[in-house]
Amino acid sequence: MKELLAVDLGVVEYGAAWELQRRVVAARKAGNISDVLLLCEHPHVITLGRSGKMEHLCAPDEMLRQMGVSFFDTNRGGDMTYHGPGQLVGYPILNLGEIRRDVGWYVHGLEEAMIRATAEFGIASRRVPGRTGVWVDVAAAREEAEEVKEVQEIKDEEKLAAIGVHISRWVTSHGFAYNVSTDLRYFDLIVPCGIVGKRATSLEKLLKRNVGFSEVKPRISGHLAELLGLRVRTCAREELDAALREHDESAALTV
Repeated sequence: MKELLAVDLGVVEYGAAWELQRRVVAARKAGNISDVLLLCEHPHVITLGRSGKMEHLCAPDEMLRQMGVSFFDTNRGGDMTYHGPGQLVGYPILNLGEIRRDVGWYVHGLEEAMIRATAEFGIASRRVPGRTGVWVDVAAAREEAEEVKEVQEIKDEEKLAAIGVHISRWVTSHGFAYNVSTDLRYFDLIVPCGIVGKRATSLEKLLKRNVGFSEVKPRISGHLAELLGLRVRTCAREELDAALREHDESAALTV
């Protein structure tokens, strides 16, 4: 069984993570590295996908600067989203040409890995047709018409995880963002994923207890590897850097 190298980057600036993705993608396309899953946490940042609209940014530049929120226009799919402390971000860099050449199947697999991991915490989550990501049904109170004067409980849905991917020559980049203990107030700065009226949630909010990344990372990476038919192997950053240096040297010799 082929390996999925799981590399924990810790807290890393979005721009640095994007540059690292580019290097890993190049090495993967050349066949000089195995499939890789980069796991990290970003400082506050808002990113815009290829189908995104700037009108989904609800805060002026000055407010973003005051709040320490950076902004990146990216080449991933999807609309606008937020990354920040307490959110587990995963960047699978895979050669789908060696697994399965099916973009829909791949996105479905990312969702399924997070759905299965969430289920292990006793929380049922699901897909919503036409809305990429992972959603949780929540009870919401809605006041009925004035003449009725009563509050009725209804079912609503909140987003637990977002997905936005890029695929070039069947090698994937970008990936998923799973809210573990995220400060959900930052999502008020945007229209998350371009969906008006829908809010984000987090695992901590749903469980009403503290949740550490150490509880979540092995579950999501394990389920993703299983769905891809790969075997997870934890890989130190130093090992990844060494492999990338070898690739760079090999690429330089062929120029």
